[in-house]
Amino acid sequence: MSKTQNSRSEDTHESSKRHRCCQFKADKEWLNLRFNTQELTLKPDELTNELTFPVGKIDNDKLDRIHGSMIGMALGDAVGAHVEFRSRHYMVAHPVEGLEGGGTWGLNKGQFTDDTSMALCLANSLIARQYYEPYDQLVRYKWWYRHGYMSSTGQCFDIGSATRQSLLEFERRQKIFAAEHKIPIGELDFLSDPELLEKFDVNCSSEGVAGNGALMRLTPVPLFFYEYPVEAVEYSGRSGLITHGDTKAYDACRYYGALIVAAVNGVKKEELLNNNFYTTHKKWFGGTALHPDIQNIADGSYKKGGYDKGIRGKGYIVNALEAALWAFWSDKGSFHDGVLAAVNLGDDTDTTAAIYGQLAGACYGYKELPKEWTAQIYAKEFIQCLSEWIAYEGAIWSPEKANPSNISSITVSKSLEQDDEIGGDRSPAVERKQKFSSTTQKETAEKISKSTKMHGQLPANDDESRARSRTITEAPVFLEPAPGDKLLSNRPRSAGKYDSASTPTRAYISSKVKSTEDVGKWLQSLDKQYKNYVKTFKVKDVDGYWLLNHVDDGVLLGYGVKDKEHRRDILNGIEKLKQQCPEHFVEKTDRQT
Repeated sequence: MSKTQNSRSEDTHESSKRHRCCQFKADKEWLNLRFNTQELTLKPDELTNELTFPVGKIDNDKLDRIHGSMIGMALGDAVGAHVEFRSRHYMVAHPVEGLEGGGTWGLNKGQFTDDTSMALCLANSLIARQYYEPYDQLVRYKWWYRHGYMSSTGQCFDIGSATRQSLLEFERRQKIFAAEHKIPIGELDFLSDPELLEKFDVNCSSEGVAGNGALMRLTPVPLFFYEYPVEAVEYSGRSGLITHGDTKAYDACRYYGALIVAAVNGVKKEELLNNNFYTTHKKWFGGTALHPDIQNIADGSYKKGGYDKGIRGKGYIVNALEAALWAFWSDKGSFHDGVLAAVNLGDDTDTTAAIYGQLAGACYGYKELPKEWTAQIYAKEFIQCLSEWIAYEGAIWSPEKANPSNISSITVSKSLEQDDEIGGDRSPAVERKQKFSSTTQKETAEKISKSTKMHGQLPANDDESRARSRTITEAPVFLEPAPGDKLLSNRPRSAGKYDSASTPTRAYISSKVKSTEDVGKWLQSLDKQYKNYVKTFKVKDVDGYWLLNHVDDGVLLGYGVKDKEHRRDILNGIEKLKQQCPEHFVEKTDRQT
């Protein structure tokens, strides 16, 4: 009997019994949110026996690059996962040399984190809807957040606070929308009416959010629309905006999406890294200039000596884009070396490497990825199946077949003056809205045909000046999966200025608890029965700094501390240690997605 027999889908009602405006139903059941008989979410590897593959002809070269990008992303994520949040100083002393398990999240070798989970949600949406539908993308991200859909563990973990806040806002808007249109809230995830899809405001981000979470999940979009670079680039930008509303996030995704499109279409690495790539392919960008910070990267700012010359694997999207391109530029044609270089920058290790893997995998192709790694990646059959469907559906899609509702209005945080500080009194930010109605979409479709696949141009967007914008980046949220909205992280939100300089943050350094041995003794001083946790803390290399600056409720749960009273007692002990620490500030290293 297959693992998925006797399972149920989140779509518990036949579409014919649902509200007339909520008739969407995926033609592939394995793309839906599924639960087993114990009400646990079915993970990607548990759906293997249900997978169906396309029977039509697929371009093998394109498939190799698409598959390479998807697996490359997952590999970067998995290699970086066990040292996520570790500082550069730590990485120099303990460099990563291969694919390992354990570490930050206690994952098995080859398992991935939120980066790949969200990308799978995005890929599933494109395949299920067969076009770009941001509402459906948000629904699937919500399923991941609430139910662990597409998670390698069956639970949501490692979600960035900016992403989380956007998903909470999406849920809030769904409730209001359901009431306004008299649609049962339980059926709204399957919204199908084109007019209502266009009315729903999918841009759920707070103002100025520019974390790397927009970039880490990107690749399914440029892979799906690779035959139509103009649409691929624009949709790439918009895919980030629904959770990360800053201009820099939009343009970082547009630029990186263009590179992936070019790579899938066989453009050589030298041209991808050419400082004139944007100028050469300007038509792909609809005639719209890049934000100065992103243009600086396009001009080759990453072509320098790594960490010592300012390359940082941070949560800020400008840093993340630059770091990923630096790893690609300096890898000498070796995916293996590029991933390790990205990871060993430290900080947001999994995301930097996942972003690198998207482009490098598309450029080198699946066959050139390290076989000892690809053999161990989690859910490789599922990702292979998605890759084939992306290649198949992408070859069929055309602007003429585009769903009229799939380009809704977008809001990009307008630039503020450079001297605008975070905090204090400010004038309300002015927002720029770009409205694309179904009429505009139809007109666009008429202008772009098969004969202009590689050279078409959308109507130019509003060409306002793009000075630097106020940027908000946020710390990660460690979640114990629960239906409520309680924020479990002890980490404060942080706000950074527009530039790439990291914001200093409070670091807790104890003179009493420094080494892993000190942590073990401290645990036992709280309660003798905590001796059972000492071995796990030592295996996971929890020293004093890690304990005070990174351990919270969700992390303790991942360390096997399942008793809530024990977790509360340990967290209270950590707070007491923090109160004894002198003030100390360091460069911020937290994930900011």
